[in-house]
Amino acid sequence: MLFEPFFLRNIPLANRVVMSPLTRSRAVDHNTPNPLMATYYAQRATAGLIVTEGTSPSPNGLGYARIPGLFNDAHVQGWKRVTSAVHAQGGKIVVQLMHTGRVAHQANLPAGAEVLSASAEACPGEMYTDSQGSQPHTPPRAMTEADIQAVIGEYATAARLAIEAGFDGIELHAANGYLLEQFLNANINRRTDGYGATAEGRNRLVLEVARATAKEIGAERVGIRLSPHGVVNSAGAFDGVDGQYLALVKALSALGLLYVHVLDHSTMGTPPVPAQLKADLKAAFDGPFILAGGLDKAGAERALEGGLADLTAFGRAFIANPDLVERMRQGAPLNAPDPATFYTPGAQGYTDYPALAG
Repeated sequence: MLFEPFFLRNIPLANRVVMSPLTRSRAVDHNTPNPLMATYYAQRATAGLIVTEGTSPSPNGLGYARIPGLFNDAHVQGWKRVTSAVHAQGGKIVVQLMHTGRVAHQANLPAGAEVLSASAEACPGEMYTDSQGSQPHTPPRAMTEADIQAVIGEYATAARLAIEAGFDGIELHAANGYLLEQFLNANINRRTDGYGATAEGRNRLVLEVARATAKEIGAERVGIRLSPHGVVNSAGAFDGVDGQYLALVKALSALGLLYVHVLDHSTMGTPPVPAQLKADLKAAFDGPFILAGGLDKAGAERALEGGLADLTAFGRAFIANPDLVERMRQGAPLNAPDPATFYTPGAQGYTDYPALAG
């Protein structure tokens, strides 16, 4: 099933292989996509669907060094190079909109931007900066309701710009402890207003962003990524997490979104997303369901054949194998990725991995 065509709502995909979003930190000039990035994505266009690296809808969301943005015309023109290159190879591509929120350091933000989050607690741990090396995360300012309305507007604008840039759709990153999950997660969201305090309150921002982007570009172009039980960036499970996410996905299903994309990091040593919860989330969403996290060819086939997913996503394997789909089709060995070059600027460890001969 892995290599069979699939209709993602109205988008025809050549196969059921999804390239997961992978931060690569190559947007070196004012967070603007460049020709090197276009080459990288075009090399991997045999994936049924590419989900780009996390891309900020706001200057405030550029928490990491050299991640791309999508909030001005230069960004649109840069991304046009990428989408044109992917489409020229017959591929399909959506942009992942990722506002980092408190997972940030001020040194990585442009002038005038600030670190914001659901609450004022700093994210534990450190953040790499080009100018100061590794530093503790900058403490965020708790967002006011005006800030919340502004960020909803930023997501909607970024969605519109994504279509202008030629993307086939967008993915809202509501996983891995970034801004949208900072509102979803009771370990991070300490608010007592209508955007916190209860499961319904914590779900509110994600649903309002989903509705705003769907209104802007059509729900059939808006996907979302979730990681319930994920511990990345000090998220973690909390009392009532399963019921909250089930209610969230039911509400997202009613909107008719493009897909739900669920990430399970357990192969990296973190607690698993319970199998029953994944099954319940799939059942709750009336549409395509993507499963991600530590899958290889055999695991992906099992998930598809067992009805656990409609599409399966691969991450690190795509870093080192631009022709991953063909390698899996042939049963050919895979190149090993070089972690030392995951986030370094330049072509090394980015566009220089070899494809199969012939």
